[in-house]
Amino acid sequence: MIEVRYSASPSDVETATNADLRKNFLVEQLFRTGEVRGVYTHDDRLIIGAAVPGTDQLELPAWDVLGAPSHLARRELGIVNVGQPGHVLVNNEKFELRHLDGLFVGRGNEVTFAGPDAEFYFVSAPAHATYPTTLLSRASIEPVKLGTPQGANERSLYRYAWGQEPQTAVLQFGVTVIADGSVWNTLPPHLHDRRTEVYLYVDLDEKERVFHLMGQPGAARHLVVRNREAVISPPWSIHSGVGTGSYAFIWAMGGENNDYTDLTPVALEEL
Repeated sequence: MIEVRYSASPSDVETATNADLRKNFLVEQLFRTGEVRGVYTHDDRLIIGAAVPGTDQLELPAWDVLGAPSHLARRELGIVNVGQPGHVLVNNEKFELRHLDGLFVGRGNEVTFAGPDAEFYFVSAPAHATYPTTLLSRASIEPVKLGTPQGANERSLYRYAWGQEPQTAVLQFGVTVIADGSVWNTLPPHLHDRRTEVYLYVDLDEKERVFHLMGQPGAARHLVVRNREAVISPPWSIHSGVGTGSYAFIWAMGGENNDYTDLTPVALEEL
């Protein structure tokens, strides 16, 4: 199953209904046992998806929208396991992933997901070059500590693929874990003029929510997001959020370059 999302104008977002915002930018119901589901966004041609193998193995589909014989014929892939331990086969080579572990898969490979309690989130992007498949266990990544308890935005940033090691064509992704007692993620917010970014919110309790801010500076809107729902942020949109409880989020982006520092900070007074 694949859904196609088209690019939206920032002026349309400013006057959109809440239902229209959710239809165009919120990604729901990705995780279904025994299925691979995806969303293809025309913003930088990203694919956001999930594979929940259950008792079977699931192959990464070559959806018709790609116009290619295999999903990674012209793309590269980032995977994060948001469930219990499982494994990914890349050309039959086995990679074990625990909760929030990552895997980068280069162009031209075949991918199979397995594990009865594993739940895999993935993002793929067009790639002009091929780079080696790399296991990115969270335990092996030194997190960047950001924010303060006083600002309620203390968090640990795990950079899995971020324009350095491992090398990628355009894809960047990682995990940010919000500290207990903090609620804000990216604050102050920023935007990426040359990249689209997607946030998948994970590890929220069933009754908790994240209020995700989006839109142009000075015309901010918000989406109310549940556990394992994603938000697409086009290059013109800020991205920030505040939760009602503890959570983590998986960030992934692709576009004109893979320079991690290529962003535009937005001061709070500009909102």
